[in-house]
Amino acid sequence: MMKLQRYLIPSLLMTQCAVAAESQPTVSETGPLPPFPAPIRTQTLTLEQLAAAPGTLSLRGVSPEGLADFTVRRDEVVTSAALAVDYTPSPSLQPLISQLKVYFNDELMGVTAFQQEQMGQRSHADFDLDPRYAKDFNRLRFNFIGHYPASCENPASETLWLNVNRDTKLTLQLQTLPVRNELSFFPMPFLDTQDHGKLELPMVFAGQPSLTEQKAAAVLASWFGVQAQWRGQHFPVAFNQVPERNSVVFATNESRPAFLGDYPKVKGPTIDMISTPDNPYVKLLLVLGRDDEDLLTATRALAQGNVLLRGQSVLVEEFKPLAPRQPYDAPNWVRLDRPVRFGELIDYPNQLQAAGRNLWPLSLTLRLPPDLYIIGSQGLRLDLKYHYTSPTTRDGSRLDVSINDQFMKSYSLPPDDIQGEQLISLPLWLFGDGDERVLRMPGLKTGQPNRLGFSFEYAQQFLGGSSGGSCSMTMPTGQQVRIDDNSTIDVTGYRHFLEMPNLRAFTGSGFPFSRLADLSETQVVMPAKPLPGQITTLLDTVGAIGAETGYPTLALQLADDWAKVRDADLDTLLIGTLPTEFRGDAEPDALLEMTRSWVNQPMQPLGNEFQRSLDDRKAEARVGMRGNTAIAAILGVQSPSHEQRSVVALLADSDSGVKLLNEAMQTPALRDQVAGSVAIVRESGVTSLDVGERYEVGNLPWWEKLWHRFANHPVYLAMVALISMLLLGWGLRVLLAGISRRRLKEE
Repeated sequence: MMKLQRYLIPSLLMTQCAVAAESQPTVSETGPLPPFPAPIRTQTLTLEQLAAAPGTLSLRGVSPEGLADFTVRRDEVVTSAALAVDYTPSPSLQPLISQLKVYFNDELMGVTAFQQEQMGQRSHADFDLDPRYAKDFNRLRFNFIGHYPASCENPASETLWLNVNRDTKLTLQLQTLPVRNELSFFPMPFLDTQDHGKLELPMVFAGQPSLTEQKAAAVLASWFGVQAQWRGQHFPVAFNQVPERNSVVFATNESRPAFLGDYPKVKGPTIDMISTPDNPYVKLLLVLGRDDEDLLTATRALAQGNVLLRGQSVLVEEFKPLAPRQPYDAPNWVRLDRPVRFGELIDYPNQLQAAGRNLWPLSLTLRLPPDLYIIGSQGLRLDLKYHYTSPTTRDGSRLDVSINDQFMKSYSLPPDDIQGEQLISLPLWLFGDGDERVLRMPGLKTGQPNRLGFSFEYAQQFLGGSSGGSCSMTMPTGQQVRIDDNSTIDVTGYRHFLEMPNLRAFTGSGFPFSRLADLSETQVVMPAKPLPGQITTLLDTVGAIGAETGYPTLALQLADDWAKVRDADLDTLLIGTLPTEFRGDAEPDALLEMTRSWVNQPMQPLGNEFQRSLDDRKAEARVGMRGNTAIAAILGVQSPSHEQRSVVALLADSDSGVKLLNEAMQTPALRDQVAGSVAIVRESGVTSLDVGERYEVGNLPWWEKLWHRFANHPVYLAMVALISMLLLGWGLRVLLAGISRRRLKEE
């Protein structure tokens, strides 16, 4: 029987209310009334997208079940579903009585019996899934029943196996539901947390937006980035175009897109939700105001007070910031002022619990600022508390601890206990160390999400035998395990210090701008007349920073004239072209100007940060070329007016270069290649260089700064140590000789 919850959300979203017709608003609450065919789309997902890494299911006699999950947007309904299973059974299985069963949300959808000719061969089976059982969150369960020729089968036998291959495909036909213009469901339908795909939300302006309009859009984009979290986000920009998908529209009483020409003027900052004039299934979030300042007020209020949204339209009466943000207080970052409980870091209930015969690994995500000074560090202090079902014997059952999927330590589970506590020191590495160091040494990395994993491994014994021709088997019972929410991790006592430029810190965590989560010490310099793609660059960048920090960029400052803001004590994000003052020197290390481009080549290629010297970063040659295809660059330099401030420039030579840059920043594999002081983006990919002078942000006491100077130069350190020992020995010799002379005189 279908559960009533299956229909709860769709029934709330569907347009069934007759009151709307009586109210007769200026803009129809449900969109055009004439019949409009509901949009239908087809989605195909592979097992690699549905299942946990590595994207295949290896079923065994002792672990015969495999799971794959998928979600359906709450404004869509599944009208048909088909599963094409690609599998390989063991050649030792008995035909017909060895089978594969497929369950859809715990309802049996079908079973296939293996034939003799299929054993050991790649095979295929099709299952039709009943769409009536589809929900927001859906689970496919594969159940393997395996038998092999033996008088008494052992479920732990190595001959019992079935691989469900990554080419297994799920095909869904999805129909869009009509959605009420109701803001209490916001951010639905613009962002659905049930949708695990990247958020793509167009933003529409009447024409060339002012700086204040761009700032309002940046605040809203960063808020959507916070909500999108790990999904990723992209904000295409259009001028005076009717959107073809759910979008955000910015409009004032005096400047609005043509399709909103008949919309009544507003009396203050307003947030409204309507349908497009031609399609009731496409929703528009209208950010309205009497002027540009009202737009900024509306987006700030939405970012801070979205819990007050209800109805089709709301008027913002007040927005007043009450307390400024403090450095390194980003909600997504581990706190640095006190030990942090695991309960504060979990993303969902029961995240640190598991039960059953085959326990799934438990994990926790940690984010650390990229400028933690780690040289000489003893590591982070972890007080790990855990509870577990006691093993019956001392059989090797254990708890394995890993960091970023690299094994670190193992602790036995004694049979006489049901809980344990371990004090662990977790190594900490600088975000930007070479891959070789990452592979050699497990540890937390600053400036990137870290996965702290806990795997409870129980030894399983299968007792049985054959007596009088009959077989009996005793299977081990299931276990229950839990990592205590009161376990803590301590990141207190670290100083902040980082050598710059460090573009990996920028692309990985938005640093140095994310030092304050609201970007109150950041300014963005835009072109005087930005292209739509350049505004997209701005919105995508602040959206990514919001996803990293967990807080919208409420205090971001925008300008379009570098000369007026160059002396501001702020970190600067430049989008478009470099100011003229940078072009006359040998610095910076990359310049783009239409079809011409220049770059400084270092003496040595980018490699392990701790193995590079100043000589390796020296510019060996300056190369200039002229080309006829797009190119873009990401450049990091020191501020010309404040030694503790940084400038990050996102440069492109043309419209196509801007598109190339945005695509690179949206592609995780390409974004991860951005490092060093300059990154060149071409059609072939991203090339990063570490060239030119370094500068430092943060502060260290003089003795730690001295240690830092020698930490990356062990030969120099050894020489200083040798000279120090010689001087100390000579001093001791002179001192002892003096004492000896005085003693002889006294005698």
